[in-house]
Amino acid sequence: MTTSACGCEPAGPVAGPDESASWWRNGAVLIPVFSGLTLLLGVILEWLANGPGAETAAAWLFWTALLLGASQFVPGAVRGLLVRGRLSIGLLMTISAAGAVGLGFIEEAAALAFLYSIVEALEDRAMDKARSGLRALLALIPSSATVLGATGGTRTVPVESLERGDVLRLVAGERLATDGIVRVGQSSLDVSAITGESIPVEVGPGDAVLAGSINTSGVLEVEATAAGTDNSLTTVVELVEQAQTEKGERARIADRLARPLVPGVLILAALVALIGSIFGDSGLWIERALVVLVAASPCALAISVPITVVSAIGAASKFGVIIKSGAAFERMGYLRHVAVDKTGTLTRNQPTVTQVLTTGNAAQDEVLSWAAALETHSTHPLAAAITAAATEVPAASAVTESAGAGIAGLIDGAHIAVGSPRWLDPGPLADHVHAMEARGITVVVVHRDDHPVGAIGVRDELRPEAGEAMTSLASRGMGVTMLTGDNARTADALAVEAGITDVRAELRPQDKAQAIAELRADGRGPVAMIGDGVNDAPALASADIGIAMGATGSDAAVESADVAFTGDDLRLIPRAIDHARRGRRVINQNIILSLAIIIVLLPLAITGILGLAAVVLVHEVAEVFVILNGLRAARTRQLERPSSPRTADRDDSRHMHQLAPLPH
Repeated sequence: MTTSACGCEPAGPVAGPDESASWWRNGAVLIPVFSGLTLLLGVILEWLANGPGAETAAAWLFWTALLLGASQFVPGAVRGLLVRGRLSIGLLMTISAAGAVGLGFIEEAAALAFLYSIVEALEDRAMDKARSGLRALLALIPSSATVLGATGGTRTVPVESLERGDVLRLVAGERLATDGIVRVGQSSLDVSAITGESIPVEVGPGDAVLAGSINTSGVLEVEATAAGTDNSLTTVVELVEQAQTEKGERARIADRLARPLVPGVLILAALVALIGSIFGDSGLWIERALVVLVAASPCALAISVPITVVSAIGAASKFGVIIKSGAAFERMGYLRHVAVDKTGTLTRNQPTVTQVLTTGNAAQDEVLSWAAALETHSTHPLAAAITAAATEVPAASAVTESAGAGIAGLIDGAHIAVGSPRWLDPGPLADHVHAMEARGITVVVVHRDDHPVGAIGVRDELRPEAGEAMTSLASRGMGVTMLTGDNARTADALAVEAGITDVRAELRPQDKAQAIAELRADGRGPVAMIGDGVNDAPALASADIGIAMGATGSDAAVESADVAFTGDDLRLIPRAIDHARRGRRVINQNIILSLAIIIVLLPLAITGILGLAAVVLVHEVAEVFVILNGLRAARTRQLERPSSPRTADRDDSRHMHQLAPLPH
């Protein structure tokens, strides 16, 4: 059972992902709607009433509206009090409605129940998102694995039966079933879904590898270091589920105010009734005690705060920011530090050719064309980047590929080889190659007839607006930290370009979650995590606010986050924070006004200066005012978008081809 935004448990079971897809199939939404319809019909009938029959029908409609609305929060509020000792805003609303009923104001009690139940329904629907994305994490683990036997044969076994020490055979294109260490073979692994590193990692004997990694070439023999059901990916799922549970138990602003308010009001009402009965007319003072309960009813607080939040959330969705709950919106207004994933968040997650060097024996276009002619025969992610950058791709023959090293073949009778600087000597380009690698660029060397003729640099470039977004955050007093599974060299280079000074690289998913905890422990204030991949899910779930890049983000990332962007413009981050801070100011205004009304009404109700009708009227006027004030949170401003990635790609391409070839 899910805890609602007010801290009360819902009266009935929460709809599952499929059931909550359409509001008209969701009972938690339909019941408050029917409550409002019956209340409206009762008011209309009361206005048009010409006899006792119409008045009786209106009264029945009010009772129906009251019972329908109350069913959505009264059982949970009472159960929370009896089972957990929880004093929530729902409990105080229950007591206030009961007090109104006790004084014979059924219509007012029905209106109170309807308004609060519809707000609860909106909050619950926003929070009860589909959980299927989290389970997609486990889809990265194959259902079976090939295990080498002691005699050299192989057998296919279910992943659940894998144990530590089993030796797995992993061919090209297969996904690793559990964590392990490479014992035999050399290859490149696509680990983008696990660590976020955009460029495949070269592995060989002795290297540790993670469950979910994809072998891009060659054959590997991997000794399992974890069972099939207890590896790094299953740990990710556990971390996310744990963090979501803990986050769901955090109290809302209204609940924190209700904790001291509920017992205080009850004690005050009891004292009014008791002391008044001792020194005066008991019937009069008991009635005044009930008026005190209604006067202390946080109607404006209970309605205006959620209305403000719902208005702000709706407005945010118009500029591409989806906020999953009111609690998330409230926390967002207090953020002081942002942790940002690199791959796919700060960068485009599209490796592109950024630089072409030559020795002078060939032109840049020739070097690219020769490399592309061979790379068209490869499935390596770098191959796609090089092929896309070439303007002409000649035919190649006798192509052979060495796993984890490079590829070679014949082009127009010349022997061309393309591969890692560790496999092919860069010759006179060595210093330039090292300089490129120091800037986080992955380099492949091109040989023609066993002589170096060029080097091609490939990197996942920053989004065009990344620097501006980071500068905007800093100008708002926000600290920024980069968290990435990529290597430190690449991370540091891109961080410098983005203007980020705090960098933590080579992190596993659980390391990112730990880094979030450390940032919070360092006193940097409420921390947000921004990411897009499976490897970001634990950090997104454990941060005070998890923000997923929804346009390109994985289902697991979007599911684990509190906020999702429908686009990929990083400038939405400071804009969303500004929007939340403005909403927080409106919320604070409404809270102050709501509490001020209660403080003013209480002595007037105790002394009898105001009766129940006057108290109810003041509450209604206050509710209208704070709701109108809350609607101001829906105001937004336009955001000028940067140049599109395609335009930026073309600009990069033109700049790349203008690079002058290096001399011999």
